[in-house]
Amino acid sequence: MQGLKPSQLKQLQRLYHQRIPGDCWTTREFAQRLAAVSTDLGQPICAYFNRRGQVIRVGVGSPRQTQIPPLELPRYGASRLSGIRCLATQLKEGEPTPSALTAMAMQRLDALVVLTLTGAGFQRRGGGETGYVKYAYIAQLTPRPDEALWTISQPLSLDALSTPDFLERVEELEREFDAGFVAQHVEGDRDRVLLVGVRTDEIGDRQFEDGLAEVVRLIDTAGGSVLQILRQKRSRPHPQTVVGAGKVEEIALVAQTLGANLVVFDRDLSPAQVRNLEVRIGIRTIDRTEVILDIFAQRARSQAGKLQVELAQLEYNLPRLTGRGRAMSRLGGGIGTRGPGETKLETERRAIQRRIARLQQDVNQLQAHRSRLRQRRQHQQVPSVALVGYTNAGKSTLLNALTNADIYTADQLFATLDPTSRQLAIPDADTGELRTIILTDTVGFIHELPPALVDAFRATLEEVTEADALLHVVDLSHPAWQYQIRSVMEILGEMPVAPGPILMAFNKVDSVNGENLMLAKEEFPQAVFISASNNIGLSTLRSRLSLLVDYAVSSDRP
Repeated sequence: MQGLKPSQLKQLQRLYHQRIPGDCWTTREFAQRLAAVSTDLGQPICAYFNRRGQVIRVGVGSPRQTQIPPLELPRYGASRLSGIRCLATQLKEGEPTPSALTAMAMQRLDALVVLTLTGAGFQRRGGGETGYVKYAYIAQLTPRPDEALWTISQPLSLDALSTPDFLERVEELEREFDAGFVAQHVEGDRDRVLLVGVRTDEIGDRQFEDGLAEVVRLIDTAGGSVLQILRQKRSRPHPQTVVGAGKVEEIALVAQTLGANLVVFDRDLSPAQVRNLEVRIGIRTIDRTEVILDIFAQRARSQAGKLQVELAQLEYNLPRLTGRGRAMSRLGGGIGTRGPGETKLETERRAIQRRIARLQQDVNQLQAHRSRLRQRRQHQQVPSVALVGYTNAGKSTLLNALTNADIYTADQLFATLDPTSRQLAIPDADTGELRTIILTDTVGFIHELPPALVDAFRATLEEVTEADALLHVVDLSHPAWQYQIRSVMEILGEMPVAPGPILMAFNKVDSVNGENLMLAKEEFPQAVFISASNNIGLSTLRSRLSLLVDYAVSSDRP
């Protein structure tokens, strides 16, 4: 509104007092009045109506510049429109611009009516009227986005805009949207996800695509369905929105077109980035870490597992706790503003902090309990071996095959979270007599393991650092098995205590081609090659475990 005269501001304010019949696109009188104000200002103007014909918003600028923020729009689903139509003026001749049509799609407007101005004043000639409007266009979304996102009418007169068929057209359009929506939702209550990948200069093409494929599996495991993947290459992530402004607009448009209800990024987002993206896109936006936390929340079965997952979620969400409207706004700060008059936001933050402190104490007690169990085993001089590896490498399946355990297994990421220990009888390397060791299954690793999980699961991860030796299980059938090995070794290298000696066990050899098998044998000649599901190579593994334990017990660990 900068630069507008007081008289022009009053003209804009008077538009709010106008009302048109709810069943027509607009009236001749209102269109001429809006065009007159736009001509006087020399700028385009947009007026937004609800279905009752009331003006709810007036903006100086194009539909793209004046669009309603997503969080201020009425709630609607993929089967409905927003219940708002826009009457806009444009100074140049021609059809509505792509940016105006994109704004219509992002807001899911009932219609966009564009008035082309004559550039002259209102005159009467020979009994006829020459007003401010030359002709108009009507644009609407189409329920068949594979053919076109929108339809645009031929140039129309103002009389055509006064016909009482607006509501009938909109209701028919929503019925078509609803029919398409029902046909698409055959997967029940699964989230409809739009995945966004950002590739920076330090990430190679293969690594980037493998990372996206992994996030797709994470989303599927969490109960979502990826509708489409959008990619952008940048030298570095944008500090406010990760991707550029144009890509944010594309994300919003694609999400509205596909009916997505969730946007997932393939990297961690800061709390400010999440807020900025949700404001501009209009639907819930999360990052890779939150997907992993959701999977952990679903998989936790034991009391200890649920405890650690809740702690990880609270530590992750605390910095992301922000105001949601006036009810959560901060009213003041400093001495005298706390206590009974503190805001709901501050009250919730304090409650979470108290809960985190209590959970930290519980995790410490769990840590001490596990430490006592390990000391008891060490006192009995029973060696221990921890199974480690990338998630879904087959650790639980291997433990079941070796010890006849009945741990839950599935072809899923993070199928099991709780550490499970079982006794295993292996032949002594010197005498051949059977000896007993403790074999412990641990939580699977993943690339860039979220810090919140590392901190919350420290009681579980200590099973790795306190074990006498490690058995690193690798899924040789995975296309990125070498990348997974590096990820696991990086996580082990970041442990506060250096783990014991490691034996590599390449699993699922019955599902790989000869080329990958030969490559793995050349690169890791000391490894064992097995198939836990088909009992291939398990006798050799038992013998190698005996040698590994002897070496671990005889060596002095720091």
